[in-house]
Amino acid sequence: MACRAERHNELMCLVRRLVLFASLTATLGWLPACALPSVPAPSPSATDVARDVATLTRQSDAWDQAIVRKDRAAIAANMSADFRQIGSSGEVETRQSFIDDLVSDDLVIDPYTVEEFEVRVYGDTALLSGRTRMTGRYQGKPFSTHYRYIDVYVRVNGQWKVCSVQTTRIAAP
Repeated sequence: MACRAERHNELMCLVRRLVLFASLTATLGWLPACALPSVPAPSPSATDVARDVATLTRQSDAWDQAIVRKDRAAIAANMSADFRQIGSSGEVETRQSFIDDLVSDDLVIDPYTVEEFEVRVYGDTALLSGRTRMTGRYQGKPFSTHYRYIDVYVRVNGQWKVCSVQTTRIAAP
């Protein structure tokens, strides 16, 4: 009997959630749009996707080079106004703090390459990922780090801008 009561409570909870979802979507105007017959959005051609991948690859490489040479204007030009970076320890950087840290006199980053670079395009959003072994000096002391990253780019007014970066440190073997 207790099992039936528990199952009944679970079902009632699910029903309440579905009713809440339906009322929210109707209130916000989502439900009518969902109920309309779907018309597939035009798919980008393979040529369009290839062009976007090539553009993003060049842009990402130029951004890496701007970071190494501490070119504040070039770094900023690649970023959206609401940019955020989430580091390996969960810290969050804003656009301004990210740029300030990169161009600080305390930091020197040696030229680096990206391994396992990949670009995936989803309409006006793109995910760029790879691995980087970075060396340099911070406050005169050498550092070496190895991390995997993902950069999220969005196309705004025809221009690709990085809006989010997440890094994950790869432990030394």
